[in-house]
Parts: sequence; structure tokens; C-alpha cells
Amino acid sequence: MTNVAIIYYSSTGTNYKMAKWAVEGAKQAGASDVRLLKLPETAPEGAIDSNPAWRAYVDATKDIPTVTLEDLEWADAIIWSVPTRFGNVPSQFQNFIDTTGGLWFQGKLANKVVSAMASAGNANGGQEVTVHSIYTTMYHWGAIVTAPGFVDQSAYAAGGNPYGTSATVSQEGEIVEQVEEAVKAQARRTTEVAKATASLRA
Repeated sequence: MTNVAIIYYSSTGTNYKMAKWAVEGAKQAGASDVRLLKLPETAPEGAIDSNPAWRAYVDATKDIPTVTLEDLEWADAIIWSVPTRFGNVPSQFQNFIDTTGGLWFQGKLANKVVSAMASAGNANGGQEVTVHSIYTTMYHWGAIVTAPGFVDQSAYAAGGNPYGTSATVSQEGEIVEQVEEAVKAQARRTTEVAKATASLRA
């Protein structure tokens, strides 16, 4: 049994799209069960309403389950997908992470296999730093960080980020690079490592 949680935050849909591709990749690698989950939204309704694309995304994904601590305990592998915020993680990610201390203290996050992806509005918008920021937390968990590297050739078409697939989003809201296959390859690799390290979580 290999349970994979794909957890994302998105305000206009880019990381939601990447998360859905990751679901496909995890299933391709033989995951027993895959959960697509969103991080809790903490922005006020007024901020969401000020951006029509943000409001449209929120309304379109209202039925996607919100991640809980139970999901983290359930998962063998976790793939994060978030936008960068000034070269760092969005507050929605950090707020959720700040609730995981109990699981961490009990050792229930150790040996989870984790990987991360990010997006930004330009090619040097902080994607690599954001992925590293996520991994810093994962090291504290005692998780097994699984970066995509250049194991799959799709990484090159996606911009060549060996730490985690990253996307550049145009002003029209479209992903510039060819990231779909790289996302799927990263999810397959993460799932395969989770399967190979199952005994550590037994």
C-alpha cells in the first residue's frame, strides 16, 4: 500500500493544474490511493473578490477537500505545489505547517517521502528558493526529500529545475514552460521512492 497526498495552494489555478498532473503521475507509478487536497484559504473574502480570476478559481474548486492533519498521518508520500510569495512560501502553507507540531513531536511525520513544486510570474521569481524553503521544513520532520533531479528528460523542457518542477506564469495566466510531463515524472519518482522505503514507515 502506497498512499500519496498531493497538497497545493493556488489563487488563480496554476498550482491546482500542476497538482492534478501530479495525481496522474502518482497513479501511473502504482500508488494505492491518491488524495488531491488544498491548503486552507486564509485570505479575506474582500481580497479574493478584488481579483476576478481568484474568485473564479475559488468557486470552481470549492468541492476539493481541504487538507487535514489526518491526511498527513495517512500519507506515505506528500507532494507540495505552491506559488512563491516574495521568494518564500505563501502564508497559507506556513499557517498549516505551524499546526503540525503535534504530529512531529510524536514522530508521525518521520520517513514520509516528500517533494515540492512552485510557480511564479517570471523565470527568476523565487521558485527555487520556495522549493528549498519547503524542504527545510521537511528536513525538520525527518522526511525523505525526493527531488526530481535530471532523472527524466522532461526536466529540461520544463526549465531545468532539479529541486522541483517550477512554472513561470504569463500575464495571461498560462504556464510558459512545458511542465506537464515533468510534474508527472516527479510524482512517479516520489511514489516509487515511497514504495521502496515502505519498511521505514512500518
